[in-house]
Amino acid sequence: MGFEGTDFEDTDYGQTRPAPGGRAPSREELDAQLTGTQQQLAKLRETQEQLERARASLEEMRRRRTEFTLGLAEMRQQLTRGVGLLEKAELDARRQAEQLARTLDGLRAANGTLEPLSDKAWTDENWEQELTRALTVIENARMEFNGARLKWPVLDGKTTPVTADEKSVNEAASLADLPLGRLLKLGLALTWPLAVAVLLVGVLAYVFRH
Repeated sequence: MGFEGTDFEDTDYGQTRPAPGGRAPSREELDAQLTGTQQQLAKLRETQEQLERARASLEEMRRRRTEFTLGLAEMRQQLTRGVGLLEKAELDARRQAEQLARTLDGLRAANGTLEPLSDKAWTDENWEQELTRALTVIENARMEFNGARLKWPVLDGKTTPVTADEKSVNEAASLADLPLGRLLKLGLALTWPLAVAVLLVGVLAYVFRH
């Protein structure tokens, strides 16, 4: 008996098959036929195991190839996106560093205006003028520092960045917390250039008329 698709041929079985009208096979012939069949089954099992191993190897190679294709596309997308985000973050960091440097220069300059202030050199004749001048310098330094606080929350012990909306709210709250006298001084500081310009125009107009 032979099996299609294999190279195995049961020659013993063919030899022991009785011819039509011949004698029945002996016990030895049946034993030989059984042995041959068992050997053929063993070879078939071995072939099946080899095919199973080949199939598992092919499935693993297909899985790895799929992993390569998907992984390559995924990493290209993620790296491209990551590069774009970090480039923007780098640009923002540079701009922030420039703003920080300008704020730092402003604070250093304000601090430098406070160092000469001292009441030891004041006299009875000039102490009122010196006091007014010193208070103005202190107020300007305070305004410089409050402006820096709005930009850099770290000055208030905060580590989270402040959004544009939060900055507007903080600015409004800071102005609302100022006393009336300080608000008047702040308004005067902001509007005095305009007032001087209007006054200068009026003086020039009066001079030209006369």
